[in-house]
Amino acid sequence: MDTAQQIRDCVARVQALRQESLSQPGIHAAVLHVKRVQARRFAGTYADLLAGGPYSAASRFFLEELYSDRDYAERDAQFARIAGAVEKFFPADVAATAVALARLHALTESLDHAMARAWLAAGDEAGSDAHAYLHAWRSVGRREDRDGQLTTVLGIGVEMARLTRLPGLRFMLKMMRGPAAAAGLDALQRFLEAGFDTFSAMARSRHGADAFLSTIRDREARLINLLFDGEPVACETELAATLGQAR
Repeated sequence: MDTAQQIRDCVARVQALRQESLSQPGIHAAVLHVKRVQARRFAGTYADLLAGGPYSAASRFFLEELYSDRDYAERDAQFARIAGAVEKFFPADVAATAVALARLHALTESLDHAMARAWLAAGDEAGSDAHAYLHAWRSVGRREDRDGQLTTVLGIGVEMARLTRLPGLRFMLKMMRGPAAAAGLDALQRFLEAGFDTFSAMARSRHGADAFLSTIRDREARLINLLFDGEPVACETELAATLGQAR
């Protein structure tokens, strides 16, 4: 399957999940709540990086572009519209990264919607956000998908850092501003430039991107293990503290 079709298929899966949740108000509200809790969790887990220092911008990019509860429907639609152009005008490794991003987005939405259904099914027994999140996580399971989600995030990060060193790529992005605006692709253009500049800034320092991605790997892997295997009360207590730190 070619690059364009893979991207369009992933976006179509995300759009189908969104349409399904919009037709069921309870599910839609639960999906939004799950995303808000996850954004708070990320902000708490990386509060030290977000507070300042060399990885503040990168952490903020991850929070706002990957872990936010923002509506990405417009950006997704734009991504699908230019899928063919990605394959035609960009190097193969850039196109492969675009496919990985699309697959990651589809997997993340699938997991979020599954979490939302489990959260909603718990009803009045859901309890606190920390308790409800742990219950939904373990009800959904899908450990292989959780591990794959983290592996894909890290792989994209490594590739993004490498791509920032390709000569002429930043200039190409800059030249795309006018055509992107004219084609109504400004939301996607902002995302691409922000991602490029974030990793480019880290790549200028020795081992900067590697250190940041290692931090992501260690903290997220620990969280995955904790949520699946940790003693429930201790796990819930730690999660509640992390969520509280992000307030």
